[in-house]
Amino acid sequence: QVQLKESGGGLVRAGGSLRLSCTASGNTGSVSTMGWFRRTPGKAREFLGRIRSRDGYANYGDSVLGRFTISRDNAKSTMYLQMNNLTLEDTSLYYCAAARGFFFTSASGVDYWGQGTQVTVSS
Repeated sequence: QVQLKESGGGLVRAGGSLRLSCTASGNTGSVSTMGWFRRTPGKAREFLGRIRSRDGYANYGDSVLGRFTISRDNAKSTMYLQMNNLTLEDTSLYYCAAARGFFFTSASGVDYWGQGTQVTVSS
């Protein structure tokens, strides 16, 4: 089993930046892919990006490409989501996800979820 814990959410002004963290514990050696999703009330869950543990290769959802960056520190079992140029539309509950293999943008394949951290962008 793997446990995921997000941190770093909060209130930020539009145009600002925020960095989220996701720390894994438990059988972290079994994790192959980690990533981020968000869920906004009234909208479908949205894939933000994922990163491969073995080489750090990352890819992103279209809505955040160029603004959000995922990185990881394997020694700390921690993944980060650097969010820049935030807009009101980025207000959401952000979730960390992990898989023993690969997971799709639909979240099919995700084995573990964090509890989520709220990000609120104000004007």
